Amino acid sequence: MKTTIVIPVCNELNNLEPLVEGILEHAAQYNPRILFIDDGSTDGSSQMLDKLHERFLSVDVIRFRRNRGKSAALAEGFAYADGDVIITMDADLQDDPREIPRFFEKLNDGYDMVVGWKQVRHDPWSKTFPSRIYNGVADWLFNLGLNDINCGFKAMRAEVAKNILLIGDMHRLIPVLAAEKGYRIGEIPVEHHPRRFGQSKYGHERFTRGATDMITLYFLSRHREAPNHFFGGWGLGAGTVGVLIFLYALLTWSWRSLLVSLVLMLGGGILIGLGLIGELAIRLYAEKNPAEKTPDQHEAEKFFH
Repeated sequence: MKTTIVIPVCNELNNLEPLVEGILEHAAQYNPRILFIDDGSTDGSSQMLDKLHERFLSVDVIRFRRNRGKSAALAEGFAYADGDVIITMDADLQDDPREIPRFFEKLNDGYDMVVGWKQVRHDPWSKTFPSRIYNGVADWLFNLGLNDINCGFKAMRAEVAKNILLIGDMHRLIPVLAAEKGYRIGEIPVEHHPRRFGQSKYGHERFTRGATDMITLYFLSRHREAPNHFFGGWGLGAGTVGVLIFLYALLTWSWRSLLVSLVLMLGGGILIGLGLIGELAIRLYAEKNPAEKTPDQHEAEKFFH
């Protein structure tokens, strides 16, 4: 069995060498290819990755010329990953390579993707508290039964990674994207270590972006193929109320009611129009793209053996 371990990197200089050594020590039986995606590092991580690439035949590197974010890094890694299984993990040494065999055990139980659960998490409350809220809302919306939906430590069959589209900050919702395709998702508790070197990339703006992506995915998961069911429904509702208020305005000669009715009817018409445009766009795209395309590919330097 061949495995590709996809690891996004942004300024993790001191963590890279022990991470590679740990993976090779604990996952050697799975014939791992370690594929780093250097997401615009500026602290010397790029030079360290070059050294690791020269030292280890199993280490390959993709380098972005600027920081493009974790979703873009993972999408690029998935596009160039090969083998039977793809594992994702962070480069900060908080994910323990000793857990890798346990992911394979769970995959062998018939799952297509296995998500890590940082049951005991060694991060400041400013990071763990928003994450708990995020995970709780995600479980309520998507009902996957996962405790840690946005954990970066995952294992999946290669087919899964090749069939999901990562844009925005959708990397936090990879299990949802996979479940939408009909794949079976499992979870295991994993050991989580305190950060030893470098600084966390987490910020409150990431929580905001993640929340908006969650709303987007929730909408798309229910109305992607028929957006007019959403827009048209609200539009018809607003238009109907507008017509009733318009009739009331004629009977009472209420100019305020007349104004409200006109606004509601106009808004309802706009919503119905948006739904129809969405339906037209979906059908035109389906006619021109009968098969789903792979994630967007961008120019990047690649250092492969």
